[in-house]
Amino acid sequence: MLKFLVTSIVAYIIYLLLTIVSGDLWLWSSEELIIGAIFAVIIGYILRKTIFKENLRMLNPGRWLLFLIYVIGPFFWGMAKANIDVAYRVISGKINPGIVKISPNLKTDLGITMLANSITLTPGTLSVDIDEEKNELYVHWIAVQKEALKKMPRDYHYVCASFPEWARRVAG
Repeated sequence: MLKFLVTSIVAYIIYLLLTIVSGDLWLWSSEELIIGAIFAVIIGYILRKTIFKENLRMLNPGRWLLFLIYVIGPFFWGMAKANIDVAYRVISGKINPGIVKISPNLKTDLGITMLANSITLTPGTLSVDIDEEKNELYVHWIAVQKEALKKMPRDYHYVCASFPEWARRVAG
């Protein structure tokens, strides 16, 4: 029941954020508030076992704060450095693409998803595949380095810096 309520509330909040300032009653019309509640209940019922299939630990405000710190700090810094690196490589032509395997040792699906999305959003890298049995991630990298290949898959800092540590902190 708790998973149903949480999923419904989250769906309703997302609906309200997407339809903000479209009505005359506060920021929404009364019809929008009613339709949004109906859809939120339906979505909550359908997705109650899917969204929180592990547990409700992501409702902890501390984890959300850690996630915001990660996005504002290390993730944006990594993206800025990657943008400069990719621009340099495009201008200089020093591109050595390849697919590398990393073992981030993340235990949860949410952690692996967070890491894969962070890698994909960073210029010069793309998450290609996940080996769920071995908990390994295959990443297409624009600048494969020989010294990095010798230390892979355990030393992943060449490819994704501190992203796995932050995914571990946030997602558990």
